[in-house]
Amino acid sequence: MAHSNDDKSIILEIKRTKKNVRKFLLSIGLLFIGLIGYGVYWVFFDMNGLPTGDLIEQSTSPNGKYTINAYVSSGGATTDFTVRAELVFNKNSKKKKNIYWNYREENAYIVWIDDDTVRINGHVLRLPNEKYDFRSE
Repeated sequence: MAHSNDDKSIILEIKRTKKNVRKFLLSIGLLFIGLIGYGVYWVFFDMNGLPTGDLIEQSTSPNGKYTINAYVSSGGATTDFTVRAELVFNKNSKKKKNIYWNYREENAYIVWIDDDTVRINGHVLRLPNEKYDFRSE
């Protein structure tokens, strides 16, 4: 059976529409997966969304380049205390950054090993890039 030019153009248009619908659905699916992935990262690995807590300890590096502020935070009746430590850059205007987050701790024992190395509750960190987060251990 022979198809007229109108039939061929309708069939071609249907194929193009199906292809565009598949691309659109694939794009929506990838966007959804990306949002879920970011949500998991934010909840379980991002240290920027941690609770602030109450300041319990403050310590400055021997050369005065860094200050570490340690905070204790209570999750309420259902979770134990946590300690969070942030790194403050004293000699430039870099933003503070969280470098330590540990569960089931109420105190922060900060010992400077040298100008760029610190021990917080037994965890040694080379500053400014290393950090400790109990969730990724």
